[in-house]
Amino acid sequence: MSRDIFDKDRLPPELDSFIRDTNPWWEGKPDKPLPPYRRWAFQVTLKKLSSGLAPIAVLRGPRQVGKSILQSQLIQHFLSQKIVEPNRILRVQFDEIPSLRGLTDPVLSLARWFENRVLGVSFNEAAAADRPAYLFLDEVQNLRDWAPQLKALVDHHAVKVLVTGSSALRIEAGRDSLAGRIAQVELGTLLLREIAGMRFGLEIRPHLPEDGLEPLLHCEFWRELQRHGLASVEARDKAFAAFSQRGGYPTAQERWDVPWPEMADQLNETVIHRAIQHDLRLGRRGQKRDPHLLEEVFRMACRYAGQSPGQAIYTNEIKQALRANIGWPRILTYLRFLDSTLLLKLVGPLELRLKRKRGNLKLCLCDNSLRASWLQEVVPLDPSALSPAPHLRDLAGHLAESLVGYYLGGLPHLDLAHFPERGAEPEVDFVLTVGERRIPLEVKYREFVDVHRDTLGLRAFIEKTVYNAPFGVLVTMHDNVSVPDPRIVALSLPSLLLLR
Repeated sequence: MSRDIFDKDRLPPELDSFIRDTNPWWEGKPDKPLPPYRRWAFQVTLKKLSSGLAPIAVLRGPRQVGKSILQSQLIQHFLSQKIVEPNRILRVQFDEIPSLRGLTDPVLSLARWFENRVLGVSFNEAAAADRPAYLFLDEVQNLRDWAPQLKALVDHHAVKVLVTGSSALRIEAGRDSLAGRIAQVELGTLLLREIAGMRFGLEIRPHLPEDGLEPLLHCEFWRELQRHGLASVEARDKAFAAFSQRGGYPTAQERWDVPWPEMADQLNETVIHRAIQHDLRLGRRGQKRDPHLLEEVFRMACRYAGQSPGQAIYTNEIKQALRANIGWPRILTYLRFLDSTLLLKLVGPLELRLKRKRGNLKLCLCDNSLRASWLQEVVPLDPSALSPAPHLRDLAGHLAESLVGYYLGGLPHLDLAHFPERGAEPEVDFVLTVGERRIPLEVKYREFVDVHRDTLGLRAFIEKTVYNAPFGVLVTMHDNVSVPDPRIVALSLPSLLLLR
């Protein structure tokens, strides 16, 4: 017999035990040991959760980037600093929880159980006494109708909620019903300065302030970014070499002693297979998706990272690999599914005056280590590691472009597109749009840069007044590139990665 939200007395015994075991602070017991390093999103999420305008903070990102650890670090912070009493904190990890089929509305049922069995007063009574309850819900989007349940909860109860999730598709699906009630933080793989801190104990400050994108519109800001990189060159290059070797997943950097083949298997299993077999396994109305097609589409995204392959390339290669006649609409749908796992970003062509520029989607992987693990091919970006392997230089250039696209695409509220070649207008790798102004950005990750030929796209874009682009940015391999045109700022890829 199913339960409903008005059953205040008890949960099924196994579920009761599970919830109590995963909230050990209720009984004065410690949680499991946590990594001491706190990622950049810790302070941002803490601020949104503690004093933000919205009752729900949403922390989303690919699997294994540290969302659950950050959640536990927040709980540890509240408890160790005696900011929140133990009985005011509930944590539920929905991807590990036993069957919830016995609960009619799991979120509401668990909240009501916590209110009556642990908190001891109603949520509203606790908030009125300036002692609000905090609910930490990990991977809640795996539940059906999670968003309407959360809406009902925060609309009628003064409670603070942190939701974490690895499926942008399911998180976005809940945005309509939660409009005005959520504040979102997107957490990707480690930033370059985080690798410096986590791996080497070196501190590098971010260059972009937290309060908006307006600085990006100033040419001098980008020049200062290059100078900032040079001022931190030792720590910057040490972190960049580590990133080039093992990527930005926390476990790969924390466990640098684990041989790469073993770490690659771990990433394949816990990130890629988990996303394909769990997050994307079921579609609408329980319809199963084809895991073989998902794997092959992801393999193509790895193979063409930083590029914009056409429809014919997808259909021909997938037809050959799977021996099946699969059309472009289905492939595109599966690409968008993979985009929803946040494993890659699909960067579309620039739209101008309500007219879409013709062009293909550019593929940008969340981390180069996924390509290395899935295709079993390591392509270094660090110049000293790349120098002995000249046959990999073109690939490294594409991967640098992929890295830049995903990195910039993670800036909140920034519109990112690419500008495909169109008639006499040369292509531009990326176009950043802030308000009514645009910043063209070109990636030339090579040993030698021709400052005239390699800036043709930037100059053509800047000179067309309709694009409203006062200057452009050239991203290079080395720090010593100087462009005589004052409208173009040259900075190295490692320096660009200190933006955030």
